Amino acid sequence: MYSEKVMDHFQNPRNVGEIEHASGVGTVGNAKCGDIMRIYLDIDDKTGIINDVKFKTFGCGAAVATSSMATELVKGKTVQQALEVTNRAVLEALDGLPAQKIHCSMLAEEAIQAALWDYAEKHNIKIEGLEKPKTDIGEHEEEETEY
Repeated sequence: MYSEKVMDHFQNPRNVGEIEHASGVGTVGNAKCGDIMRIYLDIDDKTGIINDVKFKTFGCGAAVATSSMATELVKGKTVQQALEVTNRAVLEALDGLPAQKIHCSMLAEEAIQAALWDYAEKHNIKIEGLEKPKTDIGEHEEEETEY
């Protein structure tokens, strides 16, 4: 049912925790399934590079795995590159998820965007291509495809 990569990121999650005085913090959830994901970013103000990223997730194994993979995908990247990390990128990096767990990858994408939004608001800047994130990722917004 789950790929080896999903199981590895669930059993050995990377970047778990909080960042004190984070540059940006994003929290999103899915009310229907109860998953809640919070991502913390430490961004270098001069270079725009994400020096550190941590997460805390309350949810199923797929939610933990997608959080872990999402943090790996944005660490060391610029703000603009992090904005380009989509749920599809997270799914591909994990070698897929069952259709009923796709919402977890949506949460990961939205949590990154929410943290970037928080960073932009704190620094009174506009990040090209970033829209105000949703806080509740509903089932109707999920892709129906299995990966």
